[in-house]
This record gives sequence, C-alpha cells and structure tokens, in this order.
Amino acid sequence: MLDIFLRTVPFFALIGLGFVAGRTRFFTEEATAYLTKFVFYFALSAMLFKFSANLSLDEVFNFNLIAGYLTGTITVYLIATIVAVFRGLDVSTAAIEAQCAAIGNVGFLGIPMLIMLFGPEAVGPNMMLLAVDLIVFSSLIVILVTGSRDGRMSLGILRTIGLGLLKNPMIVSIALGLSWSAFDLPIPAPMQDFVDILGAAATPGALFAIGASLASKSAERLRIAGWLSFCKLVLHPACVAVGVLILFPIDAFSAAVVISAAALPVAGNVYMLAQHYGIAPQRVSAAILVSTAISIVSVSAVIAWVSPTLG
Repeated sequence: MLDIFLRTVPFFALIGLGFVAGRTRFFTEEATAYLTKFVFYFALSAMLFKFSANLSLDEVFNFNLIAGYLTGTITVYLIATIVAVFRGLDVSTAAIEAQCAAIGNVGFLGIPMLIMLFGPEAVGPNMMLLAVDLIVFSSLIVILVTGSRDGRMSLGILRTIGLGLLKNPMIVSIALGLSWSAFDLPIPAPMQDFVDILGAAATPGALFAIGASLASKSAERLRIAGWLSFCKLVLHPACVAVGVLILFPIDAFSAAVVISAAALPVAGNVYMLAQHYGIAPQRVSAAILVSTAISIVSVSAVIAWVSPTLG
C-alpha cells in the first residue's frame, strides 16, 4: 500500500497546492471558477476526445461492467435515500444526499489519476463510468428534485435533461471521439498536436481547481458529512465490487479500475447541483471536503486491495 500511496501523493499534493492558493486568497473564487470552466470545457474535453477517438466502441462498451457498476451504485443510492427518509428529510434533500453517497469525482480526479496508475487501458472503463454517472444519475437528480417540487412529471423535465446532456462537454467530447473512431477517420498531425497540448493541461488544471474550490467549502454538519463520506468511500466501492466480481463478473483488470473509481470522493458537480436548486449546499460542501481529505488514504487502500487482482 505504501508504494501506491506514494504514487497517489503527487495528485493530492496538487489538490493541496490549489487549496492553499484558495485559502490564502492568492487564487480567488472568481479565478477558481474560470479555471474550472477552462478545464471543464476545453482541457478535459480535449483529453476525453483524444482518448475516445483512439478507441473502438467494442473496447468501451461492456454490458457486465455497466450492469455491475449500476447495481452497486443504485444500492448505495437507495441506502442513503432510505436513511435520509428515516431522518425525516424531504425528497429533494434525500436525493442530494444520495447523490453525495454514490457519485464520485471521476472526471476531474479519477480519469487522470487512474490512467496514470493503471495505464492507458483504464481509459475505456473510466469513460463508461463517467457516461453512466452523467446520463443516469445526473438525469435522476433532475427528475427527483423537479418532480417533487412540481408534484408531477412533465415533458419539460425530459427537455431539461436532454438539453443538459447535449450541453455537457464531457458527454459531447466522448460521443465525438467515438464517432470519429467509428468512421475510422485519421487525426491530422496538427489536430493531434493541438489536442495533446490542450489535453495535457487537464490533469494539473483539474486537480488544482479541486483544491482551490475546496478552500471555499465549509465543514459544517460533520456528522452527516461523515456518514455520506462513509457511503462514498467505503460502501460504494464495496457494493460495486459485489456487482462486478460476483453478480456481473468482468475481467480482473477492468474490475480493479471500476472498484478504484467507485472509491473516489464526492464529485464537485453535486455541489453545483445543490447550489443551483438551493438544496443543502453546506451539507454537500462538507461532504466533499471531508471525503476528499479522507480519500488521501482510503483511495490508496482500495487500490492496494484490488491491485492483486491485476495478476
């Protein structure tokens, strides 16, 4: 585990650097917002396009992987929801807590770190998980929150979901890359150099942005944040492990990548959703802060646990 921990340290050190820059106000909240936009819309999109354009759909799509990950994630989602309902929370707040418990930072932290640790073969599984999170669970939160507020389902919700997916640069870049690959189109050398240079900014930019954004997060409601962090860092990888190792078995390498991705801390976009809908943003903020701090050790522990399955 020590070797793996030392290999993950540079990633968390970059997050720490961003945190210090944000905490000292050397990097303001406005600067962090613009850096996050750059990474989200440009650098990370270039990285995802580059990876997906060099993969075939057969290399990415794996029914058992999707089924196993979905089963494990939905299980944790339901556990968090049931606990929230027993605590007397309304549907919207319960949905936000469930999102914290089940959705990890695959885009900004998982893809760069796990590809570095596991190699380029980890690209396919990571992109599949990212697509499932964005398409299934980002849609689910919109349905639950909007439906609970309106008291009914409407076609407007479907329109909101559809537009949200079409406007998401990660979904668009993956779809464009896979389409490029499907038509077997060559990537011209200048274009390849362009996406290489732009995509190279994704890893340091994303990690620094995570840290800088954490500097503005509060650590209130620590008991709830601790419970949600336990769900995300312990229950989620455990349930996903059952899904991909027992219920819907996949190859050992893909299983290791998927379980490791499930062990990532709460995703930052959950806070954006909480802020957008005005639902418990401080609670989500604390969950992101606490889970990210604990994940410095817990992620290494999970990767060390699954590494033997790599053979």
